[in-house]
Amino acid sequence: MIHALALILLCQLAGEALSRLFALPAPGPVLGMGLLFLLMLTVPRLGDFMRPTGEGILRHLSLLFVPAGVGVVGHLRQLGENGLALGVALVASTVLAIAAGVLTFVFVARLTGATGGDDA
Repeated sequence: MIHALALILLCQLAGEALSRLFALPAPGPVLGMGLLFLLMLTVPRLGDFMRPTGEGILRHLSLLFVPAGVGVVGHLRQLGENGLALGVALVASTVLAIAAGVLTFVFVARLTGATGGDDA
């Protein structure tokens, strides 16, 4: 498990280095995750090696939300002062994200010539 965690952290470090070195707009951890994915595609045994560690992390994923919860509790006053603006921003961004998904789906459906009929 230590070796798998070390590999995850090394990929994250490599992603962070690439992101900063080339001034890429993508965050380093995302690039690192892509790098790890490419490694697992090229070396299939690596996926089997990483599986127990990945499942262990996912099993205890709720622990990663504790720091975020503490941050929210620590800034309750500021959240209360800006509650209306935050609520509007959350609703508006959700509506915009759904609209973008719908428009993308419609665009791809038209591009591929898909019809709305039942194929069964």
